[in-house]
Amino acid sequence: MDLESAIGGHPIKKDSWRAVLTLAYQSLGVVYGDLSTSPLYVYKSTFAEDIKHSETNEEIYGVLSFVFWTLTLIPLIKYVFIVLRADDNGEGGTFALYSLLCRHARVSSLPNCQLADEDLSEYTKDGVDLTNKKTCGSRLKSTLEKHRVLQRVLLVLALIGACMVIGDGVLTPSISVFSAVSGLELSMAKPHHRYVEVPVACAILVILFAIQHYGTHRVGFLFAPVVITWLLCISAIGLYNIFYWNPHVYRALSPYYMYKFLKKTQRGGWMSLGGILLCMTGSEAMFADLGHFSQLSIKIAFSFVVYPSLVLAYMGQAAYLSQHHGDSNYQVGFYVSVPEKLRLPVLVIAILAAVVGSQAVITGTFSIIKQCSALGCFPRVKIVHTSSKIHGQIYIPEINWTLMLLCLAITIGFRDTKRMGNASGLAVITVMLVTTCLMSVVIILCWHKSFVYAIAFILIFGSIESLYFSASLIKFREGAWVPIALSLIFLIVMYVWHYGTRKKYEFDVQNKVSINWLLGLGPSLGIVRVRGIGLIYTELVAGIPAIFSHFVTNLPAFHQVLVFLCIKSVPVPHVRPGERFLVGRVGPKEYRLYRCIARYGYRDIHKDDMEFEKDLVCSIAEFIRSEKAETSVKLEDAEESERMTVVGTSSTNVDGVRMCEDEGETAETSEVREIKSPKKLRKRVRFLVPESPQMETEARRELQELMEAREAGMAFIMGHSYVKAKRGSGWVKKVVINYGYDFLRRNSRGPSYAWSVPHASTLEVGMVYQV
Repeated sequence: MDLESAIGGHPIKKDSWRAVLTLAYQSLGVVYGDLSTSPLYVYKSTFAEDIKHSETNEEIYGVLSFVFWTLTLIPLIKYVFIVLRADDNGEGGTFALYSLLCRHARVSSLPNCQLADEDLSEYTKDGVDLTNKKTCGSRLKSTLEKHRVLQRVLLVLALIGACMVIGDGVLTPSISVFSAVSGLELSMAKPHHRYVEVPVACAILVILFAIQHYGTHRVGFLFAPVVITWLLCISAIGLYNIFYWNPHVYRALSPYYMYKFLKKTQRGGWMSLGGILLCMTGSEAMFADLGHFSQLSIKIAFSFVVYPSLVLAYMGQAAYLSQHHGDSNYQVGFYVSVPEKLRLPVLVIAILAAVVGSQAVITGTFSIIKQCSALGCFPRVKIVHTSSKIHGQIYIPEINWTLMLLCLAITIGFRDTKRMGNASGLAVITVMLVTTCLMSVVIILCWHKSFVYAIAFILIFGSIESLYFSASLIKFREGAWVPIALSLIFLIVMYVWHYGTRKKYEFDVQNKVSINWLLGLGPSLGIVRVRGIGLIYTELVAGIPAIFSHFVTNLPAFHQVLVFLCIKSVPVPHVRPGERFLVGRVGPKEYRLYRCIARYGYRDIHKDDMEFEKDLVCSIAEFIRSEKAETSVKLEDAEESERMTVVGTSSTNVDGVRMCEDEGETAETSEVREIKSPKKLRKRVRFLVPESPQMETEARRELQELMEAREAGMAFIMGHSYVKAKRGSGWVKKVVINYGYDFLRRNSRGPSYAWSVPHASTLEVGMVYQV
């Protein structure tokens, strides 16, 4: 079933609608957990200190009006009807927008991009020619490509958005769980409930983070029923309160009440906007989780289920509060508006809904860190895929325990929703502002619209979000410093890693070895060539890395087949298996030197080492089989003679070379010809080659050597680099490179393919990089 046809305006079949509605049902548990629990703390945070609820009800009606129009303008109009359209081949989020911009203009943070990457299926540019200098998009494109400062601004914007998402991953579980547990205060004596709320909230948080390594697929089927039950619960209570306490509360939906509210409360009302904005926390998840669902399913779920339920819930709370002013035990909060007999079951449902909402945010934090790491903006971390069937469900141990400790520190340190709300509000609104800024560029560069549309988008939504941002920022000392501090720490880590990685790559490019030097060594490379395959890991996509000359001059022998392996990320969400590898030769055929570039999108799953090795060897074999005879190349043109061929994984090359590995003899096959290696006691390797086209004798000999080398074994040769700042560099660069980047490099993981490589098969050679 093609879901995109439903989005593109094509007629939807009956079974297609069933699938869309199923996705909409599932999205309720994954996407809307955080947004649906916001009624727990919005009114409580808003009336915490800045404004008081009076008998005129102008404050409560004004807050309800602000909440209604905020939910309508930001989540409904901005995200559902506009931002969701800016997907990156079905993926969403801050880095999806940045990835779109990187493909439409050369502003990528990835240093080793190639023209061949633009031929990928998902590397689309909408078929619009931006060479016409008269269009708005072409003018903006040329401006961005000319000024490195603007490129850095875009990168920093994307990093700030990612850092605030990580900060939200700390704050949302804290405020959601604590707010849900705060319902205990109505059933306990005042002096005692504070001694129960914090320990219970901390216990729930510890359990929540402790079960992350099991993955959400084991309990994910419960998420949607929990959120639906919660939404039905708050909407039913809302309807009851409206009809029982104040049927005329709907009048407060008029924007006139916002004016009356600000006129009466003035500065206090402006500061209270920091609590009101919490009504849209979780809205960004609609865009960030787009890759797991479809635009239409998310639109249906929000427009017909979540939005009406939230409006009824806020109206019901306002109706109840409008009739309760002078009670001795009066408090502004969610649970006071719940009928007393229903408080205990509602408390249980609220805690479950808060856990579901927190789970979605934690998973989103893992996802954004994986994207940052893939795009070279975060140190390599261990990524565990918790489900072999459901794409995108990952677990990062180091980040998980860091988030848990920070959540516990926030909960124990603040102990009230007011300061937690101030902190969470700033994180939420900052991400939305970043999305607005990037979207304005996407409108011009990717959608090819006039500057007028981009300016209108910023003026309408940017002005609203800036108003809320200013109200949150003014509460810096009252909790808003937390997301700023967290984001600053993560931003420094990201930028230092990105800067050091880029400088290291620039050093590799500047110091790569000339092909003439290689040709001067002859086919034996001046050393003994022994059986086996040597995989030399490099970040370079062209040329010979300087570390190779270091190997040749320091080692007495080398493998008969050498492969320069580059595993790189490209600015697309996924690379199809049929386009995974780029394979080419380095030097003449008799040198047996190959270059293999494995390309992954920022949401792709890296295979385990055994499967990757098999795909790698098969891709080289297929390249040898399908390579056409070429004329000799002059020595001075040899550098440019390196041509790369797109080769898919072994599973996609149905008509290509297949490799079989076994321990014993196997029967002959009449369907394919076998190229066999001599009998050995060790693992036997066979290449199954199609009958046609007929291969040359040289190609058969080369395949024979590759097979023998594979039987002999594979060794991974890695450069262990020590990056130091050049003499005469400024003190800032020395601190960043010599201390910051060096610390991150020592404490991060190596390349993904080498995580599970046996130590006996790994050779590391040290080299100092003066950058």
